[in-house]
Amino acid sequence: MGGYDFSVPLDFEALSRASGWVVASLGIGSRTPVHLCSIDSAAALASYATMARKLQSAAAAKKVRRAKFAVGQVVKHRFYPFRGIVFDIDPTFNNTEEWWESIPEEIRPKKDQPFYHLLAENAETEYIAYVSEQNLLPDETGQPLRHPQIGDLFVEDENGGYRAVFIHRH
Repeated sequence: MGGYDFSVPLDFEALSRASGWVVASLGIGSRTPVHLCSIDSAAALASYATMARKLQSAAAAKKVRRAKFAVGQVVKHRFYPFRGIVFDIDPTFNNTEEWWESIPEEIRPKKDQPFYHLLAENAETEYIAYVSEQNLLPDETGQPLRHPQIGDLFVEDENGGYRAVFIHRH
């Protein structure tokens, strides 16, 4: 079998059809820009595909934003009258489509941003909230929180802030 010379974006689906190789199962997108000299075997292509996936992962990692708020930080909602303490952070939306679609479309946040799990409270009750970064602001009131689960996850530090007991620093 002869080699393939590529100096333009490689269309793995077309290559798969032309060569009979099952290239799509290598886990790369159907159009990945590559510059290759002579791929003589499926093993060489698989080796290249592994390298391409690593490069794509590194590029994707650079696109992930750093979270604006930290675990233990007290925040408030930008529009609704509640506040809470961050106990977990998702780098992007990680909830159900049903939950997503329950948000009115005109205020529905983008999915490609950090989402925060909060021990939240309003004037009437305490609960768990899942809120996008764009809808949070730092709470600078200094008022204590009353959520009953705070003591399970945090200890108050000497400055009145909260330190997570479930995160162990090395």
